[in-house]
Amino acid sequence: MTMYVGTSGWQYRDWRGVLYPAGLPIRRWLEHYAQGFATVESNNAFYRLPSRENFAAWRERTPDHFVIAVKASRYLTHIKRLREPAEPVMRLLDHAAGLGDRLGPILLQLPPTLRSDPDLLDDCLRCFPASVRVTVEPRHDSWWTDEVRSVLTSHNAALTWADRDSRPITPLWRTADWAYLRLHAGRAAPLPSYGEQALSGWAHRLLDTWSADDDSYVYFNNDHGGAAVGDAVAFAHLAAGEGADVTRVPDLPISEPTAS
Repeated sequence: MTMYVGTSGWQYRDWRGVLYPAGLPIRRWLEHYAQGFATVESNNAFYRLPSRENFAAWRERTPDHFVIAVKASRYLTHIKRLREPAEPVMRLLDHAAGLGDRLGPILLQLPPTLRSDPDLLDDCLRCFPASVRVTVEPRHDSWWTDEVRSVLTSHNAALTWADRDSRPITPLWRTADWAYLRLHAGRAAPLPSYGEQALSGWAHRLLDTWSADDDSYVYFNNDHGGAAVGDAVAFAHLAAGEGADVTRVPDLPISEPTAS
């Protein structure tokens, strides 16, 4: 298993002094981020789909084998609510093609008000070519059914495992031969950091569910105060200590995590 470990985004001003040197201009943050991490989850496309040229520029600014997961446009997930998906999916893929070999999984984060509709989900997933990995993060409890699980499995689409307050908030289904985990907020000090017990638990869940040949993607979304950076580094070291093949992380001082 190659375990890709990174953060959800890289443009956070309070990461100065945590990941970014004080004098480093914002226009150089992506390059600096990519020197330390081998992957990032980009949320930009959710709010405003970057042009193909912008995606291509990200490719040019990052090293070989860097992986960029892309959160799908809210036009598809929150405005269209998965209906008539062909055009927005085609447009997303056309623009993201600018990433070339940097393109990682596509994340479909569904709105919390969208109730389960396995047929809509199936229609949407059919619009993606088999060569593109798609992960789905439902946020309404009505989605946790055998029918939904079957739809995901039939497309080799990963159910996004999600954590909030150091607890799983999704079923721990294996629906694909690869994994995707998002960690939104821990409950260790200082908030919203994760403690060693929570990080170790997630590493073990991944390693116990997938084989050594399967890829996994782990992104920390608790960006406030740079918690995501420190937690990603700590998690990577914990997972590597358990035998995972983990991608590079920055060489940062690692503080002793709490037990939470």
